[in-house]
Amino acid sequence: MMIHEVTAMAGKYKQRKRIGRGVGSGNGKTSGRGQKGAGARRGHSTLYQFEGGQMPFFRRMPKFGFTNSKFKTQFWIVNLGAIASHEAFKNGGEVNQEALVKAGLVRDTSRDLKILGGLEDGSDKLGVKLDVTANRVTDSARKLITDAGGSVTETGTRRDKVRGIDRNSDDRTPKNLTKKLKNQEWHRKRSEAFARGEVLKKS
Repeated sequence: MMIHEVTAMAGKYKQRKRIGRGVGSGNGKTSGRGQKGAGARRGHSTLYQFEGGQMPFFRRMPKFGFTNSKFKTQFWIVNLGAIASHEAFKNGGEVNQEALVKAGLVRDTSRDLKILGGLEDGSDKLGVKLDVTANRVTDSARKLITDAGGSVTETGTRRDKVRGIDRNSDDRTPKNLTKKLKNQEWHRKRSEAFARGEVLKKS
């Protein structure tokens, strides 16, 4: 290839690599799989981080620093449609974590409970009256429940209680500001002051 042949079309149409077409093709006989071993066999697959059995690099690396991952709030999630279609709640009634465990919709009480607003068969209305008590209830689920004549009580998660959030009120802003939230609030006020042509300084 010469320099004048390198155009926008160069490399645009690349032929498929055809293997197993004879020794003269360069990809015949073993078809690029090498000799013997698991890699030469059909159906073989290996994770990209596998290092032949030696201790993987990631496990050899020293671990340091801090992560919040182990403090993540874990939920048992249940759709409103699954509750409404269950035998235990087909006539309505009280829905809480213990009732859902008994009905088999939730495994146990080791996690917080979250109710989602998904209904089955594409319906947009809830046909039964439910009195729901859960740690979290989505806004769509709350609307469906209240429109059907039921009630919703959100107890909140541990994090909600620490931050002073009342999940049952319209104002769900944190009342107890953590260091991170205080910092975010200050940056918000500073940007508002900057828009007014003022300079806000930390006291």
